[in-house]
Amino acid sequence: MSTEMNWHRSSFSGGDNNPNCVELASVDGQIKMRESDAPDTVVTTSPERLRAFLLGIKAGEFDHLI
Repeated sequence: MSTEMNWHRSSFSGGDNNPNCVELASVDGQIKMRESDAPDTVVTTSPERLRAFLLGIKAGEFDHLI
């Protein structure tokens, strides 16, 4: 049985024509993440771990990487 995933991307990614974005989907209580230019590679995490990661991004903890 296959679960259909509805992928969502940020409005900051530039729309459907921009292949350079991260997409998210929620499936069975887990968060799936993929890059739009490599859709076959999917990372799975929990909502809690994603929340902690996003809080770190908002706090600037990863700014040195970009």
